[in-house]
Amino acid sequence: MRTRPLASVSVDLDNLWAYLKTHGDPGWRRYPSFLPSAVPRLLEVLGEQRLTTTVFAVGADVVREDGAKAVNEIAAAGHEVGNHSFGHEPWLHRYSRDRLENELRRTEDAIVEAGAPTPIGFRGPGFSVTRELVEVLADRGYAYDASTLPTWIGPLARAYHNRTAPPAARDDGRGELFGGFSRVLAPVHAYRWRTTEGSALVELPVTTMPLLRTPIHGSYLLQLHGVSPRLARAYFKTALRLCLARGVAPSLLLHPTDVLGGTEAPGMEFFPGMATPGAGKVAWLGWVLETLREHFDVVGTGEYVRRADPRRERAVTRLDAGR
Repeated sequence: MRTRPLASVSVDLDNLWAYLKTHGDPGWRRYPSFLPSAVPRLLEVLGEQRLTTTVFAVGADVVREDGAKAVNEIAAAGHEVGNHSFGHEPWLHRYSRDRLENELRRTEDAIVEAGAPTPIGFRGPGFSVTRELVEVLADRGYAYDASTLPTWIGPLARAYHNRTAPPAARDDGRGELFGGFSRVLAPVHAYRWRTTEGSALVELPVTTMPLLRTPIHGSYLLQLHGVSPRLARAYFKTALRLCLARGVAPSLLLHPTDVLGGTEAPGMEFFPGMATPGAGKVAWLGWVLETLREHFDVVGTGEYVRRADPRRERAVTRLDAGR
């Protein structure tokens, strides 16, 4: 019997305050939350598709009641809980080693306190990753990182951010926000980092369209869907065909905003796709996941790393951390 190719799905549990913080809105300090609306809806969609995935949680949420409840419900439903940093700042590349360790430790402690196992996977906010981060993850016993997005679109996303954000959020030295054009050269397949301690930490990139290197994760698909549903469907199907043809195991990234409308996320009018009602987003996400399942055996990121054997995959390389 032929084995179906693997794919993975993960959710970055970015909360309302985290979006406002990156955007430069001082209202983030009140920590407004849409988790009570988003998490049940996400779990319902994943349950309908019979999927067990990975949810990367933010420590500053998990230490609060609604965030701890969300993590407990996510773990109880059988999903892996990963580490998405404590303060959700997309400029982790500017952190010292001590500060990185503190970000990881505080979030680990909060996740365990909420009732989930100690995380073995990490994703940096804004796809932020450095040599030092990789080495800290390896030292702390993580099995994988999922922080890279191999695309050339980072500077365009940064330009959009600068155009829509208040002046204070544009001029605070975040010049590397969302990465540079060099990301287009990063591997699209899973690979292993080579650290100073000889760790075998796996990097699982968020998949972009093979050859074109354009994003295919939830937020971008929704933006395209707002222009033309037919075009969005064709774009995603083309991406999956290219993944199959080139032996790329898709790693699809989702966010709470993929199931929420603008009225459920006040203050996020600047974010693409928020004009689409939540019910329409849920229906679209269901189609996306169902289409992915037609071609792949879909698991969470941690399960993908566990089941795939990088030593036998032609695409896996060993790279020096920080390259």
